[in-house]
Amino acid sequence: MSCKGSKYVILMWYLLIANTTFAYTHADTLRGSNGGNRDWWKVKKYNLQITFDTIDKTIQGICYINFAIIKEPSKFFQIDLQTPMIIDSSSLSEISDVPIISGDLADHKESRTKTDFEHEGNVWWIRNHFLYWHPGENKTLIIYFHGKPRSAKNPPWDGGFIWTKDSLGNPWIAVACQGLGASVWWPCKDAQWDKPDNGAEISFNYYDNLTTISNGIGHIITGDYILNTPNVWIWAVKNPINTYDVTFYIGNYAHWTDTMMGEKGKLNLDFYPLRYNEAKAREQFKVVKPMLHCFEYWMGPYPFYGDGYKLVEAPYLGMEHQSAVAYGNEYKMGYRGIDRSGTGVGLLFDFIIVHESGHEWFGNNVTAYDIADNWIHEGITTYSETLFAECQFGKEKAFEYCRGEWKNIRNDRPIIGDYGVNNEGSSDMYDKGAAIIHMIRMMTNNDEKFRGLLHAINERWYHGIVTSKELEQFMSDYTHLKLNAFFDQYLHTIQIPELEYYIKNRELYYKFNDIVNGFSLPLQVTDGDVHANIQPNSEWQHTHWEGGFNISFSKDFLIRTKS
Repeated sequence: MSCKGSKYVILMWYLLIANTTFAYTHADTLRGSNGGNRDWWKVKKYNLQITFDTIDKTIQGICYINFAIIKEPSKFFQIDLQTPMIIDSSSLSEISDVPIISGDLADHKESRTKTDFEHEGNVWWIRNHFLYWHPGENKTLIIYFHGKPRSAKNPPWDGGFIWTKDSLGNPWIAVACQGLGASVWWPCKDAQWDKPDNGAEISFNYYDNLTTISNGIGHIITGDYILNTPNVWIWAVKNPINTYDVTFYIGNYAHWTDTMMGEKGKLNLDFYPLRYNEAKAREQFKVVKPMLHCFEYWMGPYPFYGDGYKLVEAPYLGMEHQSAVAYGNEYKMGYRGIDRSGTGVGLLFDFIIVHESGHEWFGNNVTAYDIADNWIHEGITTYSETLFAECQFGKEKAFEYCRGEWKNIRNDRPIIGDYGVNNEGSSDMYDKGAAIIHMIRMMTNNDEKFRGLLHAINERWYHGIVTSKELEQFMSDYTHLKLNAFFDQYLHTIQIPELEYYIKNRELYYKFNDIVNGFSLPLQVTDGDVHANIQPNSEWQHTHWEGGFNISFSKDFLIRTKS
């Protein structure tokens, strides 16, 4: 999500909940845990078919969920669909794959068994009448649903449907639901750990002569005005996709295409600004090719060649919708014309294009199992801004930009949230998370090795799921650094290490305060041309010092100092 850690827009909400003790509900546990009615089946593919009623601001649809049975079946499926959305009916089918989308809402006549269901808040318990099914088999769950999806109050942070108009009065409709969840508008297993292995097909029935855009590769079946049949926009995603990334945009769009030769060959690029913004967009979007080349250099091949890359103007700030990145930065440099780093470097590029595209690697390709570990998405993606700045403007300005963003860190609560209850940690996951990655780069002290680390992560968890603990251990093993205490310090506490020091009789005495057991950092001390390397920990140490008293310490580490 775009810059949720910024002091702008959403900051005040986080300040209100800072240091609050949370009392989790049964609903929190149902949403955030892989319980017994979720863990026996794995989503293989979604087929989602939606019809819009723009007058009533309602939708109706069918969701085919093709799934693999991975352990002995339970009596129920847990399906997430948030009120006031309603499931009308559900059935189970022996078909081993979801049907291909046709021009109308598919109503295949193959043998299927209607199922009972119960409603508990935002969870629907759909009865499984086939307890004799066995692990290894693929089946399909079919759900008919309708309702009036929640309208977004402050998208993308407080999300939902956006029913608005552009400046010429044309309908402009979209959805943004990270955090809130895809179940705000369609029935699914609303959990990051279960991306559909074979992607998704999404179709939208819409009557007005506007463009409908979604994830992956699309085409249109044109409706018949006389017969009152709608246009059907059909989109197909080949790759695994987070449910919150499944999206749509309806508007009066211009469109042009391009290609780039990347690390895996030809990558198709599509651009969709509002029609009256096309001239501005053609200029602003020129950054996409050099940005993608930069990211491929640092992080590995773009992860979704089969689905292409799209940049789509949206009626909200931005979102990392896989292969259909939402753009709403008003064609300004920085973050809506503001430099979050306060260094001037942030006004040299369009924050939203860079940040949201960086999520294609971290968030969309490499996905955190539990949202408590979403620093993996936001911290590394925030650091991708630094990598882009380095490609464009050099290392010195890039590092200045990175350090400048650290002023936004509040240390209100730990970056890691509570597991199993749908809880993210502090919004410091953005800038403090980026600081963590930057410090690992500094400790590695080898940019080729650091670049290899980012490539290796994207290869190891290609289209996959990872926990923070798994990633922490992988980083430690790859870099040969002892990082356990380092991660504990910056991910699980709100304490910034304090380096206390004094100079006496040409000896520099130093130690760290406010640290976990075993914490240490390699720092350089400088006074003019005099340098010394130290490795402070919790105990007083000293080293011979030929410099004066006007000393400074490594500025690329997130620490405090006390003389």
